[in-house]
Amino acid sequence: MASLVAGAVSYLAFLFLVPKIIGAGNAAIMARYLASVLLGPAALAPPATFEMPVFFLSLLVHFTLALIEGLAIAFVLHRWGLFVGILGGAILGLFLFLINFYSLTVLWPHMFALAHESVALVHVVFGATAGGIYELLELEPEERLPVAGEA
Repeated sequence: MASLVAGAVSYLAFLFLVPKIIGAGNAAIMARYLASVLLGPAALAPPATFEMPVFFLSLLVHFTLALIEGLAIAFVLHRWGLFVGILGGAILGLFLFLINFYSLTVLWPHMFALAHESVALVHVVFGATAGGIYELLELEPEERLPVAGEA
């Protein structure tokens, strides 16, 4: 659940906030960048218009990564409380940015164009949101309701 909420927040920020901060592009270009992980750099060719298949592929790529990265954040920050969930999630989000844009660009070199502070901020927000929501939703063993048949 935390990955999906954090993924939605970061997807919207990536599509709409990043182009405003960079001062170039639009949501369609950002969606094309995400879809280019599956389609290759040819997805970035003009015109930068909104196309439904590209949009759905960008959703698929983004939320697949959000689920994987959210699980990693939950695994690392498990049982440390809300403050550590938010702060630790933000730090892990920054590390995920560094991993995504300074090592995975070996496979997708065209993605290096997005190695910008605004994209790092989106990753930090993703991590903080995922860590915080995970900790809010996590039930410690003593907080769980007993299951039928348990002592």
